[in-house]
Amino acid sequence: MSADLVRPLLLLASSSPRRRDLLARIEVIPDRVASPDIDETPHQGELPRDYALRLAEEKARAVARGDGEIVLAGDTTVAAGRRILQQATDAAMNRRFLELLSGRRHRVYSAVSVIGADGAQRSKCTESIVKFKPLHPNEIAAYVASGEGIGKAGGYAIQGRAEALILWMSGSHSGVVGLPLYETRLLLKQGGYPLD
Repeated sequence: MSADLVRPLLLLASSSPRRRDLLARIEVIPDRVASPDIDETPHQGELPRDYALRLAEEKARAVARGDGEIVLAGDTTVAAGRRILQQATDAAMNRRFLELLSGRRHRVYSAVSVIGADGAQRSKCTESIVKFKPLHPNEIAAYVASGEGIGKAGGYAIQGRAEALILWMSGSHSGVVGLPLYETRLLLKQGGYPLD
């Protein structure tokens, strides 16, 4: 980038350290971080993909954006069939989620939304499929006791201990972690953020 071009400021609308870590992989460092305050209750009959996309877009719009500032927001939603598994808030919920996901495939929708320097909002949503091995009650108990699944969609973190319990996955690994990097990079470039 030439010296006479000023890079627009990037605001990350997320308090997730995982999203900051993922952005660092593509050499994107937010200038500001703000935690959006939105109601994350699913709408009646809302499908998981639509839910993830709506939340990402609402998060991007929920933070105060400066003139010409680029806003980036994301949402990751775990779904068993049409059932949305939100963030596990306690050990009992974490255990229920893992029992439900044990030995079966589930889908992870990871949406990203960017409000560009031009003020236009652009969004994309990825779909990944993840399959856990059949989980023994002792494995579930040990994972729940680790505390890793608390605050995570579906009650697990694929980048942590849970990865050893997953038979296979198809789709975006970074999306399952919390931000699909291919789509994020594309939207940032479209929004006016300079990337090689």
